[in-house]
Amino acid sequence: MYYLKKQIVISAAHNLTLDYESKCTSIHGHNWVFTIYCKAKELNRNGMVVDFSEIKRLVSDRLDHKYINDVLDFNPTAENMAHWVVETVPHCYRCDVEETPNNTATYERDED
Repeated sequence: MYYLKKQIVISAAHNLTLDYESKCTSIHGHNWVFTIYCKAKELNRNGMVVDFSEIKRLVSDRLDHKYINDVLDFNPTAENMAHWVVETVPHCYRCDVEETPNNTATYERDED
């Protein structure tokens, strides 16, 4: 099995839709750190699991320096964004989304 890991820092704004009072319902920004994990049993014809630049194009180019609520069609929690990355990036099975050094959400595809 081949594995790769790519980290991307994304500076962007968002606000959350919540059913309780929170300052996060107001527009605010983060310097998110996305750690993206991919794997494959075989490499592609170029000898890669997936090109690092393809991951950047799919995630960073779409989200960096944007108002994320205008880009994604769901409530942009760290958990939901981690799930979106796993569904968007080829061969991705896990994504960690760090909002702050003390707050990280992870989504990992269940392989059952």
